[in-house]
Amino acid sequence: MATLTVWRFPTATGADEALDTLKKLQHQELIKVQDGAVVSWPDGAKKPKTRHLSDMTGRGAVGGAFWGFLLGLLFFVPILGAAAGAAGGALGGHLAHLGLDEDFVKRLREKVTPGTSALFVLSSDAVLDAVRSAFAGRHAELLETNLSEEEEARLREAFTEGE
Repeated sequence: MATLTVWRFPTATGADEALDTLKKLQHQELIKVQDGAVVSWPDGAKKPKTRHLSDMTGRGAVGGAFWGFLLGLLFFVPILGAAAGAAGGALGGHLAHLGLDEDFVKRLREKVTPGTSALFVLSSDAVLDAVRSAFAGRHAELLETNLSEEEEARLREAFTEGE
C-alpha cells in the first residue's frame, strides 16, 4: 500500500532543505519514494512554486500530471474565484474517488500558506519511527492519507496514461 504524506514546514525553504533528509532515508532503505513534489510559497508571492521530484522517483512514478492536478486543485483553483467553483467541486469529487478526501484537501489549503512550504511524497515500505525521527528537528508538521492498493491503482491509471 502507498502512503501520500505531506510534511508542512514553517518556512518557504523548509521543504527544499528536507529533501536531503528524504534522500538519505531512501538510500538507507527506510522509505521507498515512489513520487513526490515540493511546494514553496515565499512571503508576498500570490501563488506557490511547485516542483516534481522526478530525480528521486523510479519507473512506477505517477508523474507530473498527478502533481499538477493535485497541486493545481489545492493552490490555484481557489485563487480563480467563484467562476471556478463548479470545476473545483468536480475536481474535488475526482480526488475523493482516488482516496483523497475533501477534509484532507481543506486541511492542506489551510496549512500551506504564504511563508510556508510542503513536501508531498507518495511512498511505501517506510519505517515510520525512523522517518519521523529524521524530520523531528525540522519543525515539520506531518499530515498523511493512506491509499488502499485499489485507490493507488486508480491513481496510477488516471495519471500515467500518455506519459
